[in-house]
Amino acid sequence: MRGSQVCGLRFLRGRKYDIRVDETEKSPGGTAEHPAFEITVEVRDEDIDVLGHANNVAYLKWVQDVAVAHSEAVGLSFARYREIGGVFVVRRHELDYLRSALRGEKLLVCTWIPSQMAAKVIRRTEIRRPSGEVVVRAETTWGFIDGRTMRPSRIPEVVREAFGMPRRKAAPLAP
Repeated sequence: MRGSQVCGLRFLRGRKYDIRVDETEKSPGGTAEHPAFEITVEVRDEDIDVLGHANNVAYLKWVQDVAVAHSEAVGLSFARYREIGGVFVVRRHELDYLRSALRGEKLLVCTWIPSQMAAKVIRRTEIRRPSGEVVVRAETTWGFIDGRTMRPSRIPEVVREAFGMPRRKAAPLAP
């Protein structure tokens, strides 16, 4: 069984992130203790609000950034989604703000997919200090849509496999 390993640097929206992928075989979707994927961010001047700490919008951006970086790390860039004919879109974000983050702090943004259905997944994210203290907990519902019709669509097997989701069971044939 292998733990997290650095797999490179990614540039997302002009920002550099350290990337880690958990290759733990216990739970392919990951857990809070063994997230499937993480990036490191630094709280920058533009993330600070009038109260002198990271603005709520910065946390939401990091939640989105780690999801996109995770997708790209498993080979699912936006161009690849276009080839597949569908893409994930956010249906719902829920964030619990537990602590403040200050300018210059480095934070780990850890994510995993604990639950998946036919056309949507639940993705959990924690933003933590290097000490392990949780600053923000988030849960996002991502719906998979057909790129042509923009309507919900079953998650293709190629996408399920990339994220380590179990294969969908075939429906029994009618007698």
